[in-house]
Amino acid sequence: MNPSELTTRQTRQKLQPIGEILVTKNLITREQLDTVLEKQKDTPKRLGEILIEDGILTQDQLNLVLAERLGVESIALDEFEIDLLAATMVPEKLARRYGAVPIKFLNENTLLVAMVDPTNVFAIDDLRMMTGYDIKPAISSAEDVFNQISKIHRLGDSVAEDVEAEAAFAADTSMDADIRDVASEAPIVKLVNGVISQGVDDGASDLHFEPQEKELVIRFRIDGVLHEAMSVPKRMQAGVLSRIKVMADIDIAERRIPQDGRIGLTVGGKPIDIRVASMPTVYGEKIVLRLLDRGSIMLNLSDLGFSERALKRFEMSFRKPYGAILVTGPTGSGKSTTLYAALNVLNSKEKNIITVEDPVEYRLAGINQTQINPKAGLTFASGLRAILRSDPDIVMVGEIRDKETAQIAIEAALTGHLVLSTLHTNDAPGALTRLTEMGIEPFLTASAIECIMAQRLVRKLCTNCKEPYQPTDEALRQNGFPQEIMGKNATLYRSVGCPRCNNTGYKGRLGIYEVMLVSEAIERLTVERKSADEISRVAQAEGMLSLREDGIDKVLKGITSMEEIARVII
Repeated sequence: MNPSELTTRQTRQKLQPIGEILVTKNLITREQLDTVLEKQKDTPKRLGEILIEDGILTQDQLNLVLAERLGVESIALDEFEIDLLAATMVPEKLARRYGAVPIKFLNENTLLVAMVDPTNVFAIDDLRMMTGYDIKPAISSAEDVFNQISKIHRLGDSVAEDVEAEAAFAADTSMDADIRDVASEAPIVKLVNGVISQGVDDGASDLHFEPQEKELVIRFRIDGVLHEAMSVPKRMQAGVLSRIKVMADIDIAERRIPQDGRIGLTVGGKPIDIRVASMPTVYGEKIVLRLLDRGSIMLNLSDLGFSERALKRFEMSFRKPYGAILVTGPTGSGKSTTLYAALNVLNSKEKNIITVEDPVEYRLAGINQTQINPKAGLTFASGLRAILRSDPDIVMVGEIRDKETAQIAIEAALTGHLVLSTLHTNDAPGALTRLTEMGIEPFLTASAIECIMAQRLVRKLCTNCKEPYQPTDEALRQNGFPQEIMGKNATLYRSVGCPRCNNTGYKGRLGIYEVMLVSEAIERLTVERKSADEISRVAQAEGMLSLREDGIDKVLKGITSMEEIARVII
């Protein structure tokens, strides 16, 4: 006997009145029941609705009793991970009519459906015929069910796309087409739209579509950490991946070599740029979508996590009329955001600011931004040469990747321009030795560079669920805490997890920084080709806080955890 037939049979049997069950369980008194039954004579409302309205009973209490009475599960949808493929199998109109939303495939034949009224056998029968699956009902509050229906089915209205073959995006998002005008409302189309919309809502930076042997796994990178969001049956894999490739205007027939493309979307009224990269794997093509919210960049340096001292040192450097400012760190450490925030401070009508980037991730009003195009011969080096012929005051180079770019940037800083750029090194002192290794003369590097800042991004503890604890001295010692903290019963905070932070214990990110000013002593060490360790010792003696020290300061303030600092710093 399948689950839907079992439920139908149960509902045909005589069930004990819900009011009697509530009295038996001491959730309400006999007098309260009599009062509510008398009130019910004058209203079409159900007994439970009146009890909740009068504050006698909570929705959760009622659902648990109803679930026990009917032999079904009670589910709080705001804490449940809903399978979007299942959820989009039922049209919105029908979902609202029956107060039902599919939430999970239990197996190849059975679909779990959250319902306001699991005794509605007509709804269960209709859903079974429509989906082709046996229906296992569960009970959820009307508010939860209809909120989820709105969230899932708003995707067709809130997601619009503008497929662009060009490397640069059109600034006018009014040209984006509604997705319903360019594709049918097929389940796969709605699923892909739903995944992108959920990724935007969750604040994901990257969406990973990863073929496995028996399923397609979808993971979101949120606050720098990957989380599995859902899995899609293997039979849907080809359709999902092909849909993404169509949107990105890349060859759907080519599966043997890596490809890349771009998608322009509007999600819930917000313009989103998406970079798409595919690569072949043993179980099919893996596709990664990098989401760039054109409106979400933080342009205030004070919002990025700088300590007062570090911000003062950094700002003092980039406000100088010439010289080079370098920001270092691994990919995804927020270097570009920091440079954009600095440019926002410097931006004025009196200054000609030009950038050369790959790609232009965010557009800033009043700044001339150039996208490199290697196929057409526009590289960082050639773009930088062109910039210097355009009478700039301030130049931003997205990244110094080679000797030629580094040489031009250093020479520009020495000839009266303020140059901002990024470099991939683990710490600030390492940038000086890296430039020397690239072939730049140390005396030029020492003269041109004013400031080097290394940074990392750490997750912030969720303020709703973080809990205090007292670490052992051994744990503090292993994590590099200063000796004076030992033996003082320092109170730190650790992650717990709650619905507000998706049970991760963290919500949002901030930077930790190492700001090194290039003093005369550091210039002398650079010219003498001293090691990064020697330069670091002098810089710290002159007042530089290392990345670990800045991170420890934020741990002691309860902003982040000891584990986060250990995760991002070697």
